[in-house]
Amino acid sequence: MVRSFDEPFLPLVAPAGDADEAEPQALTGRLPSYIADHRQRLRDRFMQAGGTALPDYELLELVLFRAIPRQDVKPLARLLLDTFGDFNRVITASPARLQMVKGAGPAVVLELKLVEAAAQRMMRARVIQKPILSSWDALLDYCHTTMAHRETEQFRVLFLDRKNVLIADEEQAKGTVDHVPVYPREIVKRALELNASALILVHNHPSGDPTPSDADLSMTHQVKDACEALGLTLHDHLIIGKSRELSFRSRGYL
Repeated sequence: MVRSFDEPFLPLVAPAGDADEAEPQALTGRLPSYIADHRQRLRDRFMQAGGTALPDYELLELVLFRAIPRQDVKPLARLLLDTFGDFNRVITASPARLQMVKGAGPAVVLELKLVEAAAQRMMRARVIQKPILSSWDALLDYCHTTMAHRETEQFRVLFLDRKNVLIADEEQAKGTVDHVPVYPREIVKRALELNASALILVHNHPSGDPTPSDADLSMTHQVKDACEALGLTLHDHLIIGKSRELSFRSRGYL
């Protein structure tokens, strides 16, 4: 029987003592009861108690059920977590790195990237077309969701109108693990095109440490000078680390 998805079978051995985990094997026909029952138990627990009641590997199993319908997915869930560290890092890992994990084929990558896109879309809905200065915590949550676990630097600009309502959130540049090219002239040019009155700069540090570099400080002041020359306001520059962020405004850099 042809499988629904082109996923390799996992040559992993179940940990001793885990009754729910099946030995890896090719499955054909009807789903064996020991896997079907395990899947149903996880679904029931999720529906009754929500995602917070499940550890990372079980939540990841639920995501993988759709991608691999005819196989025990617990070994793959644990392998992904061992490789990337936690659920967030699995979801936000690049497709290329995900596919380096044995068993994570195109169908698995698709499901993981769908979860990531849905999370980002929901967080973005909490801040777009909202007064940013009164929705600051939601903005920080959105920035962490979209940028905290990226493996390379990304530079974004949040454009605000005269009432400080977020009218656009745009990626301006991508970079390497420790550098991203930024052009102040292009930033203010785009602000004028959008009829924005103020902006917030945001970029991430893949190292996890949000401490600004000399280049970060220099670039920020170049953008500030360009904004002031055209009557724009630079509210802040946020650097997003793995578990915390740094605000140039609150630290006195602006």
